[in-house]
Amino acid sequence: METFDPTELPELLKLYYRRLFPYSQYYRWLNYGGVIKNYFQHREFSFTLKDDIYVRYQSFNNQSDLEKEMQKMNPYKIDIGAVYSHRPNQHNTVKLGAFQAQEKELVFDIDMTDYDDVRRCCSSADICPKCWTLMTMAIRIIDRALEEDFGFKHRLWVYSGRRGVHCWVCDESVRKLSSAVRSGIVEYLSLVKGGQDVKKKVHLSEKIHPFIRKSINIINKYFEEYALVNQDILENKESWDKILALVPETIRDELQQSFQKSHSSLQRWEHLKKAASKCQNNIKNDKCGPWLEWEIMLQYCFPRLDINVSKGINHLLKSPFSVHPKTGRISVPIDLHTLDQFDPFTVPTISLICHELDAISTNEDKKQENEAESDIKHRTRDYKKTSLAPYVKVFECFLENLDKSRKGELLKKSDLQKDF
Repeated sequence: METFDPTELPELLKLYYRRLFPYSQYYRWLNYGGVIKNYFQHREFSFTLKDDIYVRYQSFNNQSDLEKEMQKMNPYKIDIGAVYSHRPNQHNTVKLGAFQAQEKELVFDIDMTDYDDVRRCCSSADICPKCWTLMTMAIRIIDRALEEDFGFKHRLWVYSGRRGVHCWVCDESVRKLSSAVRSGIVEYLSLVKGGQDVKKKVHLSEKIHPFIRKSINIINKYFEEYALVNQDILENKESWDKILALVPETIRDELQQSFQKSHSSLQRWEHLKKAASKCQNNIKNDKCGPWLEWEIMLQYCFPRLDINVSKGINHLLKSPFSVHPKTGRISVPIDLHTLDQFDPFTVPTISLICHELDAISTNEDKKQENEAESDIKHRTRDYKKTSLAPYVKVFECFLENLDKSRKGELLKKSDLQKDF
């Protein structure tokens, strides 16, 4: 596996922005077919430069301007913000209060650090294959709800490059949503509530919402292998006491005894399910909620969203195809068709794709000495021969679906105008 040396980052970024960054697809995405003439020009970009120098309110006329500025400034990180009422790079010249965020994709940010109270293998910025399943479940649960419950069609899931995932919902109607509506959507998708001092963070009533039932169905497919085998959440007294704190006092002593006699998390979970079922069937006992095991499963596996990222229209989010300066990994789109096989540790680093490019260039220099070739063709040929290619293809498929949808809407409008 290609190792990443952070001291090489400035030189690697120069090569990446000059030869490998997929500018044409990127511009095609953020221009949204040019339906509004100034849509791209009024978009905010922010760059984080070397030594954590942060530059906000960048904006560009077109793809060419964006390319030139990225190659000149060599940003360590790129963030994308809202489409504003005026060009962001002229915000200081606008009358006070007139410069307003008007539109932006609905975005979601899921970070592994928010699961530190329930994962046992890693903490803080660290991740491993044992806890990455949390991100897989989060994507499955949120994406199903966005598509089926809300009817959102154009959803781009992106690996952050280190410890989490982002989602960009790009439907035209969604980009126009108010902060209040965005807050309502993220509230609907939130279930785990309470800070570090709150032990029980999921409370279900007897009437279970279909969204929760469908989420449980997804978690069920992963729970045994993820929670009981890989995380071993009932391995020892220290770990099972955390779970016993979530159950009614009436069955705690019984479970404590049966857990001590058992030999694995799998056996202990079966004891818990039986005790919960017996408790639920006891009509006199109203302290034992009817969905006890589900509450535990949800607390340990349900997505934990950063609410502020989603509800604020003017909130910035890391751009797809950014490079993570600590890991060197590219922030790549995730193919949901092969989600269970996605491995963050095999995502290409900037070192890898630049070294691949060097090898390609060495082999092809002799062949192409006499051939004149445009920069665009050269760049396209370059990234297609590196490990970045399959991820750009996922992005292109997403863009094609966006284009088809937009053309379909234009045809509908055209037909309606002719229908006298």
